[in-house]
Amino acid sequence: MDGISGTTAMVRAARAGDAGAMDRLYRHFAPVVHGVLLSYVQHADADDLTQDVFETALQRLHELREDAAFPGWIVRIARRAALDAKRRPAPLTGVDTEPASDPGSVEDRFEAERSLRAIRALPEAYRETLVLRLVEGLTGPEIAERTGLTPGSVRVNLHRGMAQLRDVLAQGQRRQGT
Repeated sequence: MDGISGTTAMVRAARAGDAGAMDRLYRHFAPVVHGVLLSYVQHADADDLTQDVFETALQRLHELREDAAFPGWIVRIARRAALDAKRRPAPLTGVDTEPASDPGSVEDRFEAERSLRAIRALPEAYRETLVLRLVEGLTGPEIAERTGLTPGSVRVNLHRGMAQLRDVLAQGQRRQGT
């Protein structure tokens, strides 16, 4: 099931208590929720908050007026959860851990963290779409479908975001003298 009609059908079935539909919603939208969260908080916190966002969404699914609005609605819930987490005096986990399966070298992980910090410094629209594309690996059309943005907005956000990211990273390299 893809697209708006697939999402609408999954939401309708989840509202009716279909556990399989709830699982499909989770599998389909978890990368988006995780990516939105990761654009604000540490990796370990984003992992934990992803579960919280889905628990909240499933508890409040009856409040959703239109099934087709689910993508934008769950993104708003994720954004609120991330902003709430940022307001807390300490991170949820207190530690930022990378997945144990990460085979990259220390230098690769350092570079990835530096890039993620640079992405987090960008405006929200660019930050979120870049994380969804570069970290979560979603295509432009997948980002549009799963966030409720138009394909044109996603293309513009990715294009402008990449340009700003290149500038930020280049400035950082100039400051380091490399």
